Amino acid sequence: MADFDYDPPPGDPVILFEDDRIIVVDKPSGLLSVPGKLEGRADCLIARLEVFRPGALLVHRLDCDTSGVMIFARDKQAQGYLGQEFEKRRAKKSYVARVAGVMAGDRGRVDLPLCADWDYRPRQKVDHDHGRPAVTDWEVIARGDGETRVRMFPQTGRSHQLRVHMLSLGHPILGDPIYAQGPEREFPRLMLHAERLGLHHPTGGGWVEFAATCPF
Repeated sequence: MADFDYDPPPGDPVILFEDDRIIVVDKPSGLLSVPGKLEGRADCLIARLEVFRPGALLVHRLDCDTSGVMIFARDKQAQGYLGQEFEKRRAKKSYVARVAGVMAGDRGRVDLPLCADWDYRPRQKVDHDHGRPAVTDWEVIARGDGETRVRMFPQTGRSHQLRVHMLSLGHPILGDPIYAQGPEREFPRLMLHAERLGLHHPTGGGWVEFAATCPF
């Protein structure tokens, strides 16, 4: 089982938007979304948010190493409503990443089923026999210096989906402590950012979108 040193960055939660039903936060890289199972991993985004906005309720998660937009609910009804936005794939998400190598095409789709790699947790792997469906659309933003900046649109929400799908194309995300190798790992953080989130608001059902500026 893989382990890692947990040294989360300091700082109060950066609130992008809030009203009486939801709170939208820009999660920093290196901070868990929720408390970890191992000792010394109690510090997390929802615990920090509780200090300033008591009672905030979890709707979804981002990997510890991923930064960007996360939405929380302020009441149980809103939590259930937003949960359905994700479960029914009505929520629309986009991510920005820097990946190793120069990607040849300008856009494409990865449709590869994923499941846990039980002997090497928390790794995930492509598994056509036992994996759950996972689909990622991607498009190139820029190329240069042996890397590519890419925007990704996950159509499903599997664990490590974007990381494993980019790896499957031969272009691991730079700074990935799990999937990248050699110099591709030697970055101060995982170069993956949840840039934008759109969904229906629990009050009235109107479409809302939230964005967090990519820090790399």
